[in-house]
Amino acid sequence: VQLQASGGGLVQAGGSLSLHCAASGGTFSGSTVGWFRQPPGKEREFVAALRFRGDYTYYADSVKGRFAITRDNAKNTVYLQMNSLKPEDSAVYSCAACRSCILSSLRDGRQYPYWGQGTLVTVSS
Repeated sequence: VQLQASGGGLVQAGGSLSLHCAASGGTFSGSTVGWFRQPPGKEREFVAALRFRGDYTYYADSVKGRFAITRDNAKNTVYLQMNSLKPEDSAVYSCAACRSCILSSLRDGRQYPYWGQGTLVTVSS
């Protein structure tokens, strides 16, 4: 399966952006889809994940209450709605998918074999 991330851009602090992760060559059915980000000069970090089985969602503490991960099965797309953006949210955001993620390790990017290219989010102060 190929993943295509889009929706990044430049936004002022307090603004919103919606990132899209579209799958082709397969579906997200039964998968876990995660969003990760890598700020400039820093390590990649977990942002959010959605388990299609049961529709469970998981968030990093830093984004809880501000970001929401959702899906559209008909469009085979997962979204990351980002509200109340802060300058520290600036990063390259990537989506990833796995079919057999271990629940306790959803936040570990090494579990995800399928990755889309990143999309840059810049939040100005």
